[in-house]
Amino acid sequence: MLNKDNQYIKSLDLKSENINSYGSFPFHLPVIRNFTELFFHPNVTYIVGENGMGKSTLLEGIAIKYGFNPEGGTLNFNFSNYDSHSILDQYLRLAKGVYKPEDHFFFRAETYYNLATNIEELDEDGSSGPKIIDSYGGQSLHKQSHGESFFAAFTNRFQGNGLYILDEPEAALSPLRQMSMLSRIHELVEEGSQFIISTHSPIIMAYPSSKIIQLSEEGMKETNLEDTDHYRTMKQFFEDKDRLLHHLFQ
Repeated sequence: MLNKDNQYIKSLDLKSENINSYGSFPFHLPVIRNFTELFFHPNVTYIVGENGMGKSTLLEGIAIKYGFNPEGGTLNFNFSNYDSHSILDQYLRLAKGVYKPEDHFFFRAETYYNLATNIEELDEDGSSGPKIIDSYGGQSLHKQSHGESFFAAFTNRFQGNGLYILDEPEAALSPLRQMSMLSRIHELVEEGSQFIISTHSPIIMAYPSSKIIQLSEEGMKETNLEDTDHYRTMKQFFEDKDRLLHHLFQ
């Protein structure tokens, strides 16, 4: 399915004319040094690649540029536990679609604990209206396993007609849960949502109506699932596990 009506972010470009040097963070990252204009899929766009290529930094820059809190949440969250985000957003140019999303969420695996804590603090304060945790299923995110609390956001908080930017959502999910997440992504796409996802999981990146952008030392290129390094590595491992382990342990 290709639904251009829910393309809330159309493209991303770099204000390279404002960059004085590529010698420091985040400009030294391969994705920035070799940046080319990025066009997003109306449904799902995956940003994949090895560690150190700049996936999370790029995703963070996109989210902040759109108006999200650096540590995640909806556009309404403004908490900060540690101001560690880069200045990349100041050098990005976003082209937005005609329509604005009715729902929105920036999911960061590494700061989800901080988000859960902020939700509890706001609910204890009582001045923010109805309890925020009710939109996450009603149970404290701290009183669930890591994977269950992640999945509570995907199943309960994401409401459709939304823009969802997800950084490594598979971090605490079992393979079965990852497949369940694919099903949830499909439901939300059918309801007019757009996803931008950074992931290492071949399962998560298997959604058919999507675009996969692989980052490498040479920059970024569009590819398909079977040609990603992640898929090839996992396929090779399971097809010839004993030989690979033999070489690894030499």
